[in-house]
Amino acid sequence: MTTTSPPPPPAKAVSDKDLEAVQNLRSARGAIKSELSKVIVGQQDVIDELLISIFTRSHALLVGVPGLAKTLLISTLAQTLALSFKRIQFTPDLMPTDITGTEMIYQDPATNERKFKFLPGPIFANIILADEINRTPPKTQAAMLEAMQERRVTVGGVDHRLPDPFFVLATQNPVEQEGTYPLPEAQLDRFMFMVLVDYPSASEERQIMKMGTGISSAKPTAVLTGEDIISLQQTVRRMPVADHVYAYAEKLVRVTRPKTPEALEFVKKWITWGAGPRASLNLIMAAKARAILNGQVHVSCDDVAAVAVPIFRHRLIPNFAAQSEGVTSTDITNKILAAIPKDTKLS
Repeated sequence: MTTTSPPPPPAKAVSDKDLEAVQNLRSARGAIKSELSKVIVGQQDVIDELLISIFTRSHALLVGVPGLAKTLLISTLAQTLALSFKRIQFTPDLMPTDITGTEMIYQDPATNERKFKFLPGPIFANIILADEINRTPPKTQAAMLEAMQERRVTVGGVDHRLPDPFFVLATQNPVEQEGTYPLPEAQLDRFMFMVLVDYPSASEERQIMKMGTGISSAKPTAVLTGEDIISLQQTVRRMPVADHVYAYAEKLVRVTRPKTPEALEFVKKWITWGAGPRASLNLIMAAKARAILNGQVHVSCDDVAAVAVPIFRHRLIPNFAAQSEGVTSTDITNKILAAIPKDTKLS
């Protein structure tokens, strides 16, 4: 039996300023999608998940076979946000200093004094496209991990802050392909979403062929600045959340842990490791951003449920039994959503 979310809490907490910000963010979403449509065909859910990541100050990992315009989507999105953009192509021979930068010996022409000077790497930009991130060895992936989590890099014992806002939007090829290194679970957990980029529909593919083989003059223009994004991120943080929504998100996460009393029976059967506390945080933050992008001034359990699949996709680790039956983390998440009522009460 399907249950509906309880009514939203009284409009206690949204100020006139925040109401205006909600409307601005909803308008910005429409404007960004309009600009992206000049270059990108379809992928509406993918675009929404990327926008949620950006407005929650998070990172996202796009997974799909080559040729689905993952790189083009991210570079075009950067153009609509008037942010500095760098693309890093990950290869098996890429070294950490190729990303972070390095210290070089510099000779002052006036004094002839020699000293070390830091030369920033491509990581020093607002939006980083980490292209085919799983084609590089773990040592270089670890350098990305520090940058993503700490928002700084350390070179020669000196910390260098990364610009704000800062987002890593990475692409990953399926691990079954040649020359890929599975990302460590600790690094995967730093991504709010694992976004699945699927094949286009027949009508979308026809439109892609027409756009890609003709003369295109339309170019996306900037909709938001870095200052706008930082301000809208604060709006997302201020969005109130009712206790029953916290309870629902908490329940969704806790039932994924197979060795706890709350675990569901099929979770115990199919999962090796469940979601950690970062999943709980991301469920609430992503639900807030989704609500605002839809023009809502409250967060519902439906918002939490809508973002659960891309948040759990890389955090639920299926065991051998699940793999042998062809059960994926997405299948398990959908079963969890069907099993947990949205009128969950606080314990």
